[in-house]
Amino acid sequence: MGGISIWQILIILAIVLLLFGTKRLRNIGGDLGEAIKGFKQSMQSASQTEKSDTDDSTESKKDTPGS
Repeated sequence: MGGISIWQILIILAIVLLLFGTKRLRNIGGDLGEAIKGFKQSMQSASQTEKSDTDDSTESKKDTPGS
């Protein structure tokens, strides 16, 4: 009674398909995929930048006399 059944999901999907059409949904899916890909790439580059920054800071601590 509280959950969504498979039939309700199928009816919702059918209504969405009728409203937007297959071509438009395909374009939306492609745009969403490109956005996710761009987000992943930016997260990886940020992670690599952060890693190189921490490597640089540990190397500079090793180079300083008296540490």
